[in-house]
Amino acid sequence: MNRHDSPDRRHAAAWCGGWLLAAGWAGAFPLLSDLGPHRAWGVCAAVGYLLAAFAALLPTRRGRPLSIALALTGAVAVPLLALVLTGQGQSEVGVIERSGALLLHTGTPYLAEPRTVAEYTPYLPGMALLGLPRALLDGLPLDGLPLDGLPLARVAGDARLWCAAAFLACLLRSAPTGRRTARAAPTAPPVGRRTVLAALTASPVVALPLCVSGVDLPMTGLCWLALTLAARRRPAPAGLALAAACSLKWTAWPAVAVVTALLAATAGRRPALRAATVAVGGTALLVLPGALRSPGPMLHQVFAFPTGRGDLPTPAASPLPGRLLADLGPPGWYAAVGLLLLAALALAASLLTHPPRHAAAAADRLALGLALAFLLAPAGRFGYLALPALLVLLARVLPASPAPTTAPTPSPVPSPVPSPVPSPVPSPTPNRGLTRPWAAHSSSPTTSRPARAASKPSSTPWPPDCPTPTSWSTPPPNRAPIGTTPLSPSR
Repeated sequence: MNRHDSPDRRHAAAWCGGWLLAAGWAGAFPLLSDLGPHRAWGVCAAVGYLLAAFAALLPTRRGRPLSIALALTGAVAVPLLALVLTGQGQSEVGVIERSGALLLHTGTPYLAEPRTVAEYTPYLPGMALLGLPRALLDGLPLDGLPLDGLPLARVAGDARLWCAAAFLACLLRSAPTGRRTARAAPTAPPVGRRTVLAALTASPVVALPLCVSGVDLPMTGLCWLALTLAARRRPAPAGLALAAACSLKWTAWPAVAVVTALLAATAGRRPALRAATVAVGGTALLVLPGALRSPGPMLHQVFAFPTGRGDLPTPAASPLPGRLLADLGPPGWYAAVGLLLLAALALAASLLTHPPRHAAAAADRLALGLALAFLLAPAGRFGYLALPALLVLLARVLPASPAPTTAPTPSPVPSPVPSPVPSPVPSPTPNRGLTRPWAAHSSSPTTSRPARAASKPSSTPWPPDCPTPTSWSTPPPNRAPIGTTPLSPSR
């Protein structure tokens, strides 16, 4: 094996191993899951990942692009198209589309008297905007244009497509523009932004929710976009991204504290306050109209139902610590809520004492807070943990570009002031006691400057930069002229 070929082969083996792990994870769904959409996705995705693993080992340079294309085809394109055409998916897809129709026709996305769990809308009013395309297309005369026997509105207005579009738009906006990621090894081949985004989309942590529900992807993408904008010291756009995320689900509200702490540590208090103000104000503008129109249904469906205090029990019943405590009765429920509040206080204290200083650290801190919230919540499921896992993955594969540093403006360099030319020094007054040898001696400091320059050339140009104030007309003290004998003290 050639020395120059070994890095390429090592990276090919790493890609192959990653696709094999994804294939094993996807292959477990047909065996363990009791949900039809998950089983269908698992079959298609496992085949696609296996083909991608074999393609990654091809000796040509097209092995990696071919493997990513096969993974995208098997894990995203085929199962998504099949589920959309057959109308299968998790109940969240129907909830988003119904809330969009209600928002369009009644001005509120909530039913006044829901009778079943499927009629609950446990999302904030901003989520209904992703269901508006289906409601708008249903009102247009497009149903007469079938697509393989199905109305075009059912396919083009599917909420999963719009959730995926919002998520990918956030990633494109937040991805760095460089050809090489910040954590890539020096010997690694260059990985472009499109390659990174395609591989991330084909990964199971994105492909599964994209195909079966898509409900958490827009909020995750907006939170990541807000973190990257804050890392670039852009408080107003970061606040707008936070407002959009916080209007979808209230689980995105901790991101406001993380972004504020990031900006306060890197840009100062004023940008942090500006981002928080924009986030809170934008969330209020998006949420308050629906809240004022139907405050009771919103309170019961958005806040009480997900925490297990609604009129109907929530289907989120995974054996997590908070759920196990809540099953003990009212004392256990209050204990779970108390632990949840303590975790929130601990996260807030960590933001004050050790604030994050870049997007990856902020994403890790937000992921930790969300993971603790999902684990200690009175009602939760294992699928909720995919959101913090996706944030950690985004921080590793899409490092945010650093904030642009403004170079300090160089101070104007003053032009050198020419040294004043000294006035001509008058020739020393002839001393009668001096003999001719004294006048010819050139090493004495009392010799005139022209005489010294003639006797010993100097490398310093004349006139000097800093003329010495020594007077050439005064002989040095305590120096007897040549040819005279100093008188002794005894004489």
